[in-house]
Amino acid sequence: MRVIRDATLADGRVRDVRIDDEEIDAVGVDLDGAETIDADERLLLPGALDVHVHFRQPGAGHKETWATGSRSAAAGGVTTVVDQPNTDPPTVTGDAYDGKEAYADDSLVDYGLNGGVTESWDPDSLFARPLFALGEVFLADSTGEMGIDADRFTDAVDRAAAAGVPVTVHAEDASLFDESVLPGSTEDASAEMDDPRAEATAREDADAWSAYRRAEAEIAAAERTVEVAADTDAQVHLAHTSTPEAVDIARDGGLTCEVTPHHLFRSRDDYDELGTFGRMNPPLRSESRRAALFERLVDGRVDVVATDHAPHTREEKDADVWNAPSGVPGVETMVPLLLAATRTTDLTVERVRTVTARNPAEVFGVAGKGRIAAGYDADLALYDTTDATEIDGDALHSKCGWTPFAGFEGVFPEWTMRRGELVWERDGEAFGNANGRNVRGDDR
Repeated sequence: MRVIRDATLADGRVRDVRIDDEEIDAVGVDLDGAETIDADERLLLPGALDVHVHFRQPGAGHKETWATGSRSAAAGGVTTVVDQPNTDPPTVTGDAYDGKEAYADDSLVDYGLNGGVTESWDPDSLFARPLFALGEVFLADSTGEMGIDADRFTDAVDRAAAAGVPVTVHAEDASLFDESVLPGSTEDASAEMDDPRAEATAREDADAWSAYRRAEAEIAAAERTVEVAADTDAQVHLAHTSTPEAVDIARDGGLTCEVTPHHLFRSRDDYDELGTFGRMNPPLRSESRRAALFERLVDGRVDVVATDHAPHTREEKDADVWNAPSGVPGVETMVPLLLAATRTTDLTVERVRTVTARNPAEVFGVAGKGRIAAGYDADLALYDTTDATEIDGDALHSKCGWTPFAGFEGVFPEWTMRRGELVWERDGEAFGNANGRNVRGDDR
C-alpha cells in the first residue's frame, strides 16, 4: 500500500491518505504503508470532474484529440471528463456512441460520453448505451448546428426521464438574438432604402457577438427549461450558465447549473484584448454580470464549475467576428485559476473542491468519485498554493496551443493521480498510461 503523508485537505486538516491499488483505503494520522509520498502539508484535492468538454474526435482531430485533451486535463488536476455530442458524426445514435468510445481508448483520464438530440437521432439505440447524460441539448445552434425546436426538446426530456438519464441543456433562445447587428441588417427593415434612418448597423467588432446572442436569450431559455422540467420527472442541469439571472432561475426552479471559468474571469470589457479568440456560446457578458456570477460561486448558489473546453486552431479563430468559430480551451486551467482566486478573493479552497469534484460527482451520480474518503477512487492532485505561475498558452498541453487566460495566475498541480496511478508529474513533464475508463461502464 502507498501512503501520502501529511497532506492538507480542503477543510484545513492535515491527514495521511492510504491507497490500496485503485482506491483510497483510509484517511487518518500515522498510517502505515509500504511506500510513502511526502506531501509536506501541501494541498491535496480530489481529482476534478470536468463535466463539459469537447475533445473533437471524431471529425476534428486537428483541433484536439482524446490523447492531447486528456493530457491537458491531467496536467490541470482533472481526472474525469465528460465529452459532449457535437462531433462529426454527432453522438445521436448507438453506433455513433460506439465510434466515439473507440477514440476514448486514448484517454489518460476517466470519462463519460453524452448523447445528443437532432432531427435524425435514434433514441432507442442511444439510450441502450451507458450515457453519462443526454446533452448538451442545444436550444440554439452552436458548433455542430444541433439546435432543436421546442417540441423536440420536450420529447427528448420526456424520453430521458423515462430512461433515468440526466439532461444537460444549452439554454439560449435564438428567437431573441439581436439580428440588427448582423451584416446586412438595418435599424428599420421596413424603411425605404432612401430613408436616412435605414443605415446599416452591422458591426464587425468582437463585442458584436455578445450584442447578438444577448443575455435575454439565455434568461428566457432558462425559464423555459424550468417549465419543461417541472412537467416531467427528469433531472435537468443547465450547462455553461453565463448570467446571474439564469443561475437564480435554475436554483429557484429546482435545477442544477454550471458556470465556466471564462464567464467567471472574463467579460465584454476584455474583447479589446481577446478579439475573436473570446468568441464562445453563450458569449461573454458585461463586467457587472460577471462580478455577480462570481458572487454566486462564492456564496454557494453555483453548483458546478465546468470548462466547456472547446478548442479551435489559432488560424480558425483568427477571422472576423461573424466567421470565427465559437469556443475556447479551458480544461487545464480551471482548477489552477480557481485556486489562484482563493488568494485574492473570498472564494475558499473548500468551495473550489466542492464545485469541481464533490458536486459534479453528486449531481450526476458518479460512483466513487469526488471525495477523499475510504472506498473512493484514488483520484487526487497535489498543489503548492504558495506557487502561483503565469499562465502561458505555449506551456499548456491542449493541441490548440493557446488560452484565453494568458497572463492570469494559476496554481497548477505538482502531480495528478488517476485511480492510484500517477498520470502527471510536473517535474519532468511526465505523463502516465492511457488507461482511462468509462465511468458509466458495466465494470463500475
